[in-house]
Amino acid sequence: MAADPALLLLFDIDGTLLRRATREHAAAVRSAITEVHRIPEPYDGGFEPAGRTDGEIARLILLGHDVDAKTIDDRAHDVQIAACETFARTCPPDLSHTVIAGVTDVLAALAGRADMRLALVTGNFEPIARVKLRAAGIGHHFEPRQGGFGSDSEERAELPELARVRAGRRGEPHPRERTVVIGDTPRDIACARADGVHVLAVATGPYGAEELSGADGIAATTADLLPLLAALV
Repeated sequence: MAADPALLLLFDIDGTLLRRATREHAAAVRSAITEVHRIPEPYDGGFEPAGRTDGEIARLILLGHDVDAKTIDDRAHDVQIAACETFARTCPPDLSHTVIAGVTDVLAALAGRADMRLALVTGNFEPIARVKLRAAGIGHHFEPRQGGFGSDSEERAELPELARVRAGRRGEPHPRERTVVIGDTPRDIACARADGVHVLAVATGPYGAEELSGADGIAATTADLLPLLAALV
């Protein structure tokens, strides 16, 4: 009888792995909007960005400036490229101070296990995600060419399935029952539910346990993830 495949762990970044590492990231998206759409001082429109993809955030900003949907669609890739190029230039070289307490130890423990695979599901455009985690000193834990990113789809609900396809073997996506999204917002929970995979929430971002009650389990701290994952294994 074949052994169960490894548990695929799909981590969010901001609020889950890192805290207060978004200033230059947000500025890069606004700079890209200025460069591509010639909007001198784009404003955020007052919406909550947590859990959204970079593409969705850019769209909401542009809609707030009365840019029509077709123009947004036609220039979305240009905005993505400009944002990634700007962030590559402006990202602080050391973001280790933004790593949430306990994350380094938990990632090291999980990465050393044959029954676990670590990847990302994040609204960040992939080049921004990789640069950010490298500067934080934890990027090496996440496999290249794996995961789901805001550069893959503006719809966060589509990202877990994309990640499972990339992690699959012999033409089959990684099984839903062996996949876990780990995030800190209700949108992380919603994207997991959309694909029918497990989801664990960490109350290390802007939302408390009550707002994260739709998850299969809630960790008050990052270290509390380990027993929750042990139960799934």
